[in-house]
Amino acid sequence: MQQISKDKFTVVGNSKIEAEKITKPSLSFWKDVFMRFRKNKLAISGLVILIILIVMALIGPLLTPYNYYQNDLMKANQPPSAEHYFGTDDLGRDMFARIWYGAKISLFIGIAAALIDLAIGVIWGGISGYKGGKTDEVMMRIADVLYGIPYLLLVILLMVVLGQGLGTMILAMSITGWINMARIVRGQVLSLKNQEYILASRTLGSGITRIMSKHLIPNAMGPILVTLTLTVPTAIFTEAFLSYLGLGLTPPLASWGTMANDGISAMTYYPWRLFFPAMFICLTIFAFNVIGDGIRDALDPRQRK
Repeated sequence: MQQISKDKFTVVGNSKIEAEKITKPSLSFWKDVFMRFRKNKLAISGLVILIILIVMALIGPLLTPYNYYQNDLMKANQPPSAEHYFGTDDLGRDMFARIWYGAKISLFIGIAAALIDLAIGVIWGGISGYKGGKTDEVMMRIADVLYGIPYLLLVILLMVVLGQGLGTMILAMSITGWINMARIVRGQVLSLKNQEYILASRTLGSGITRIMSKHLIPNAMGPILVTLTLTVPTAIFTEAFLSYLGLGLTPPLASWGTMANDGISAMTYYPWRLFFPAMFICLTIFAFNVIGDGIRDALDPRQRK
């Protein structure tokens, strides 16, 4: 029988060697999260809005010759114009300068309160979840008692005792604001602390500090980041709410909340005084919320393809 040459045959599809090749490069977890976050157009738009607000908070007051406290009664309640981009208030102060100075205050309050909640909540919830038993029971009952105190009553008492001010407001928000973060961290630690790599680390002699910093907290970073991004707009809205009640910053300091409170009485005849601070409060809250939703979706393993 005549032997058929191999040259007369062609390989259909991939060869065995090519089929075993890895065609897609491997991605780290956080790089994969970033790529999925980048595909979320709504989250990216929120990030762009937030970056613009932060940049304008830094350079905005430099774009006008007026400052946030300079008043001129002859220019009171002027509408937006080429001279005063956002108009003036009842004391003739430039709204454009006050808006961007207020952006510094409002963003600082939101970020500072969120970072304090992050630090206390991670430490409290991490220790509570890792130790378990009576330690967990006592720590979480303390958190429940603090959570049961009426928030507004606590803030008013602190304002009366310590006086109105930026530090007092941040302190009032932080006294009970960390409890939600602590509960989330505790739940994550409870689900992770019995994993094999935690038991191996404990067997090798690692203490609670190393296990928390090297294993538990990094693996619980997803829910922590989502909670952190949602804490900032909550703090900004709380500041605006307190300012509406007259418990905000003392003049001549300005925040979006105090400006919105001042603009309510003039809403009928001078609507720009309420429109601009309310608009930027809404934009900031929208930006942080869609960023938080984008991070949550990017961290969801069910979204992987």
